[in-house]
Amino acid sequence: MNINDINRKLNKKFDGRVTAELKDGCIVLSGELEDWNDIVDAGMTAATPHSSTHVVNDIVLKNAVPEKMHIPSVQDDALDGEKCDVLIIGGGISGCSIARELARYKLSILVLEKEADLALGASGRNDGEVHPGVDLSKGTLKHKYIRRANHMYGDVCRELDVPFMRTGQYACFTHKSWLPFVWLYAQWRRNVDGIEDTRIVLGDEIRKQEPEISKDVAFAISNPSSGSVSPYNLVIGYAENAVDNGAKISLNTAVTGMKVENGEIKAVYTNRGTVYPKQVINCAGVYADVVAQMAQDRFFSIHPRRGTNSILDKKTGARFNTIASVVGAQTPGHTHTKGGGILHTAHDNLLIGPDAVETPERENTATGPDSIERVFAKQKITMPNLTERDIITYFTGVRAPTYEEDFIIETGRKTKNIFHVAGIQSPGLTTAPAVAEDVARYMAQKLGAEKNEGFDPIRHAPPHLAAMDDEQRAQLIKENPDYGVIVCRCEEVSRGEILDALRSSVCVPTVDGVKKRVRPGMGRCQGGFCSPLVTQIIAEYLGVELTEVRKSSEQSPIVFKSKKGSREND
Repeated sequence: MNINDINRKLNKKFDGRVTAELKDGCIVLSGELEDWNDIVDAGMTAATPHSSTHVVNDIVLKNAVPEKMHIPSVQDDALDGEKCDVLIIGGGISGCSIARELARYKLSILVLEKEADLALGASGRNDGEVHPGVDLSKGTLKHKYIRRANHMYGDVCRELDVPFMRTGQYACFTHKSWLPFVWLYAQWRRNVDGIEDTRIVLGDEIRKQEPEISKDVAFAISNPSSGSVSPYNLVIGYAENAVDNGAKISLNTAVTGMKVENGEIKAVYTNRGTVYPKQVINCAGVYADVVAQMAQDRFFSIHPRRGTNSILDKKTGARFNTIASVVGAQTPGHTHTKGGGILHTAHDNLLIGPDAVETPERENTATGPDSIERVFAKQKITMPNLTERDIITYFTGVRAPTYEEDFIIETGRKTKNIFHVAGIQSPGLTTAPAVAEDVARYMAQKLGAEKNEGFDPIRHAPPHLAAMDDEQRAQLIKENPDYGVIVCRCEEVSRGEILDALRSSVCVPTVDGVKKRVRPGMGRCQGGFCSPLVTQIIAEYLGVELTEVRKSSEQSPIVFKSKKGSREND
């Protein structure tokens, strides 16, 4: 599409209030509109799929107060003067997987994450599906990486000791008359697009395996290679293995600016001092375009997209062992999502969701009742016995798509020592292992790095008592009595496991940090009984008062003061 055609379309939609120009190899939009959805629509109108000419959307939202990026309260010089070969901005799945793969080489690696823990953005707030790629066409980066990465998951999760299972996926159809057309589609995906496990199964065959599937389901596209992984555990596993092999991770560290001279980043400014990297990798998620702007290399825009998921009790998980959703059962807010559907998680819960809602807010993860209602309205078509009464918690993540709806994985266009890994939305969790390999290989070649012969790919997670038989538990408790003290009854988590989490190579001594690593508080009561005990264990481990322990960050104290002025009476 040429720029004149784009402007004709924009004029027709927005009465001349929006204009497009071709500038520095990008389509730059300008103007002012009253509705954020119109701004997104303008970006979509200007975008060309499979194109390297990206949309930079500078349309102003009228009367809106610009959102300020969260900056950690900590201000120190812990990193001032730090030099490194590779600086990675962002501690999500992209940043941590790339750090681990870079650790295979003799390089100094530093990962900066502005939050108090890893995977607090979209990487830890998604459904955890390992996608087969059945909906991806050739010509996109998503398609390029999906099958290679999908096949890697078994080995990667074994090496990193992360929960993962091949659950399989059913894309269900209720209209039997569609069968000939869907069969042709499935054949194309299997034989032309390389999604080799794609086949058609009839509804009665599905219900033999999954009796809860609706009787209205006539047939489905089946992909047995689909799976379910714990997304935050995967990020943590990658990060710990990277650190064990020499990488550094700095939490509570936000990038606030850069010094760029002659097309090269000379310094990166943070709230914890100035860092001097040879190369920078931009894995900043919803802020990837902001980081690109700091580097004077902005050629794309991110438009944030919210998605809400609900987690159901494990008793519901026992009734449904796969991933499924009815195709064509669209409800408002599902236009740009695979729908996740109903997913049996790696921890044996059911997850329902997500929806997809465009938003100007990059960091607003609040959950509204309308999102939950929207998600359940769709998924009850697949599994009629679903009920909101089984929800034990819910969460919202903000995805980071480009207007072209594809990844950006390339070196800087104006700034020569930055590499962008941006626009990483679904299936970005799935593709991460393969993307990380390629980015690390490119960076090692560029820096002339040698292989790290001492690299150890194996990371050991804390032992999980709930998954052990009686004999294994007894032996572990005999070796360390702390494993015999159950702290979380819902998830059967012991004091020993909590202490293991606190001793890990990426220690996050908060209640939520421990929760993500070994699951106290993840059960039906959501920490109602065990959180005080976890808080006390953290305080004792750190040698601090209970008032010093935080739920998730410096801004989230749990205990404000003792009623009687002594720790014993808190």
